[in-house]
Amino acid sequence: MTMHPDVERILVSEEEAREICRRLGAQISKDYAGKKLLLVSVLKGAIVFMADLLRYITCDCQIDFMAVSSYSGVKTTGVVKFKKDLDINPDGCDILLVEDILDSGITLEYLKNILIDRNAASIRVCTFLDKPTNRRANIQAEYVGKVIPDEFVVGYGLDYNEKYRNLPYVGILSPKVYADK
Repeated sequence: MTMHPDVERILVSEEEAREICRRLGAQISKDYAGKKLLLVSVLKGAIVFMADLLRYITCDCQIDFMAVSSYSGVKTTGVVKFKKDLDINPDGCDILLVEDILDSGITLEYLKNILIDRNAASIRVCTFLDKPTNRRANIQAEYVGKVIPDEFVVGYGLDYNEKYRNLPYVGILSPKVYADK
């Protein structure tokens, strides 16, 4: 696979992404065996990670989706916009929020509070990437694929203005793409 010309360098290869999903899937399967697991993917970015992770989860589970956003371009706005709610009632479910990247934490903290109010039995977070340097909310992930530096990344579901989601790796987006925007 050749690197996209807008990507400075690859941070997570296809092979590493697969290994992360395998490792996390095995741990989640062990931790949730016999429980009422509901995987909730945060759209749109987490869809690729959720699909790959799901292949390695061996315990019974259901999946659902929520769509929220607190981003405009490369920066968080600090305001969460709710776009799609769950179809499955979370009451009594052991929820695993599946996220592409835990950055500011604002979105996940917002979702976690909503699900607490809806009587979820438990709520944990699984994130493909963790960028702790930008954390603005008091939230941590129980399952972390990889901790990354403070770089703007795209690919493997992550986007910049709806582009680059289809890259099979995670790469650092060249600042020339978003500078002065």
